[in-house]
Amino acid sequence: MSAGFLLIHAKPGRGWSTALSWVLFTVGIIAYFYLAEARHRENPEDRVTPTLTQMVKGMSDAVLKPAEEDEAVESPSLLRQITSSMLWKDTKATTRRFAISMVLLLPAVLLGLHMGLFPYVGAFFLRFVLFFDKIVALSLLPILFIAFGIDELSKIMLIVIGVAPTVILDVFNLTKAVPNEQVVKAFTLGAGDFDVAYRVVLKQIMPRVLNSIRLNLKSVMLFLFAGEMIASTDGLAYRIALLRRHMGMDVIIPYVLWVALLLFAVDLSMRLVNRWLHPWFREV
Repeated sequence: MSAGFLLIHAKPGRGWSTALSWVLFTVGIIAYFYLAEARHRENPEDRVTPTLTQMVKGMSDAVLKPAEEDEAVESPSLLRQITSSMLWKDTKATTRRFAISMVLLLPAVLLGLHMGLFPYVGAFFLRFVLFFDKIVALSLLPILFIAFGIDELSKIMLIVIGVAPTVILDVFNLTKAVPNEQVVKAFTLGAGDFDVAYRVVLKQIMPRVLNSIRLNLKSVMLFLFAGEMIASTDGLAYRIALLRRHMGMDVIIPYVLWVALLLFAVDLSMRLVNRWLHPWFREV
């Protein structure tokens, strides 16, 4: 007797899995364009729900034309048009800030590792990190602007302050979860303290550390967007905030989808790297 496709042990085939994964995307797209068409029938000047044609036109201008504050390039080639465009300028600025912030999270991983393994390091840092983790990072934004100005440093510091304590505590807990018998066994085989830290514990927890950072990507972008929207002259969030004043939904919606696509690409890359470096690791 068939158990039914909704039961726990029902396993969809590869074709069904692919088809089902696109259902919600398809429903959402159809629902949006149906609503947009209905609103434009009632009001042809509606700017809240742009049609596909309007969004394609808005995005093509963003890809091929410079921002309003920049000078137009005379007789450019297609490549020159793209590299001088508004979208390129904003993406490059946001990507630079994002990449610097991700690099600055690496010391947080090492600090969490040392806190979990070395008792005096843990005693010195743990209570402070626990307290600092409860501070709402966005409440520090005025202080950061006063201390570091409104340039790049304040935006990057906002991301680090907002995400680093969570990463530190996650690595600390992962380190504590490593069985003590493995540490003792490593010492009996002649390993030193840093051999245990980096060759035994870090290698064991690294897949989950990468997963922790990957799951914090949206938080990183959230703090970056907050900084760009409040004080910036370029960047994806700056452009969205600027277009909001003019109800430029024909560009705002593609920009939002572009940000989601970039984050999805980073997430996918980290998953592939994790799978390549740690083929034994199978968490999503």
